[in-house]
Amino acid sequence: MVEYKGVSYQCSMEFTLSVIGGKWKCLIIWYLGVSALRFNELKRKLPKITQRMLTLQLRELETDGLVSRKVFSQGMPKVEYSLTDAGKSLLPVLGSLSDWARSCFSSQPNCAGDRPPSPVAAPGHASNTSGVDAAE
Repeated sequence: MVEYKGVSYQCSMEFTLSVIGGKWKCLIIWYLGVSALRFNELKRKLPKITQRMLTLQLRELETDGLVSRKVFSQGMPKVEYSLTDAGKSLLPVLGSLSDWARSCFSSQPNCAGDRPPSPVAAPGHASNTSGVDAAE
């Protein structure tokens, strides 16, 4: 049994899926793994997400300690989002999930496409442990 914020989860997998599950959170984490991004930069990388949904997902990721929000007040105000250490620790896991999908479903139409550049191999991050080049 896992307890988090007053909610009981049957197991750690149920808890994990409550934190990173859904259509957008893993993609947001993946893109922020490459570099810190402003809201509109992230929105351009995820053209199908609505502004409201991106705002909600970023707030949840921030509340759960995976994303950091930094406000710059000098000059034109701007907000930049980046991964916390906890968020960065998910990058090799997400890379493995991407590799799994590509190996298991590559024969399916429209499933063999490229994944976003690997943040695991990006400058400032741990070495590429997924065995996938950043250029893929």
